[in-house]
Amino acid sequence: MLDGQAVPPTSGNAESMFAAEMTQLARQISTRVPHDGVIVQPVPGLFLARHSQIDADYVHTIELPSLWIAVQGAKAVTVGNEVYSFGDGQMFIVPVALPVAAQTTLASPSEPVLGVRLDLDPQRIAELVLKVYPHGLPPIRQRSAGYVANADLSVISAVSRLVECLSDPGDTELVAPLVVDEILIRVLRSPIGVHTAEIGFADSGVQRVAKAIAWLRSNFAQQMKVADSADLVHLSVSSFNEYFKSVTSMSPLQYQKALRLHEARRLMLSALMDATTACRLVGYVSTSQFSRDYSRFFGSPPSKDIAKWRQQTQMLD
Repeated sequence: MLDGQAVPPTSGNAESMFAAEMTQLARQISTRVPHDGVIVQPVPGLFLARHSQIDADYVHTIELPSLWIAVQGAKAVTVGNEVYSFGDGQMFIVPVALPVAAQTTLASPSEPVLGVRLDLDPQRIAELVLKVYPHGLPPIRQRSAGYVANADLSVISAVSRLVECLSDPGDTELVAPLVVDEILIRVLRSPIGVHTAEIGFADSGVQRVAKAIAWLRSNFAQQMKVADSADLVHLSVSSFNEYFKSVTSMSPLQYQKALRLHEARRLMLSALMDATTACRLVGYVSTSQFSRDYSRFFGSPPSKDIAKWRQQTQMLD
């Protein structure tokens, strides 16, 4: 106190408060996720993750629209030709469902990667956007497949309180949804807020691409005509291609190919299907073309890749 007035926090105090909140959140995640893995939580769309090894290979997956927060360690996510790296105290937004290649780049058994993932509900974001941007969104100069920004103390504190809610079933049911809204509002007000807001706008470029992606994910085995996809979202072919590339870092045909390869891999792993049958089911006509595309995408031909993953699964068992 100075002359009866509170002393405003200095930058040093702010940094120490942020560090303390990060330490607390890391402790909470370590308690709830004592072993490596991504664990779904009782709050819808909430996942906690722990990884204690640097990945030698990329982990390929289809990532839904989501917010990732790195609490400890670092990761890199590749989408098309773009690479997004984020670490301690940073958040990463994926605005549409994307085929990604993720890699843990900084981790050890003593200091594992610890993180939080929250799936983003376009309808809920749309409701909150009306409050955060009552006069509409400011102009968006450039879009990309992902966005990285530093999380501030208010975001980390809210995430910590959300994880704390998991310890009490009553808080999980009644308080957690309110804290999720708080997190979304704070992200909407952050430097990447306008890009997050686009997820909830029905006529935004992001939502138009998301609509086309939804069709592709349900019909990936069918032959795709870009003109038909453009008509679906009421855009010219040139505008559709431009929007799609800016939001996903790949063309519509490249996106469809990624979906087909992911599904073929899933069929071979989970249904014990051979490569020839799997490639036909996902829409490939040529087995040799499928093998070439698979090798370029996943780094190994189908037989070698599937054998490796089955061996790793057996070792974990």
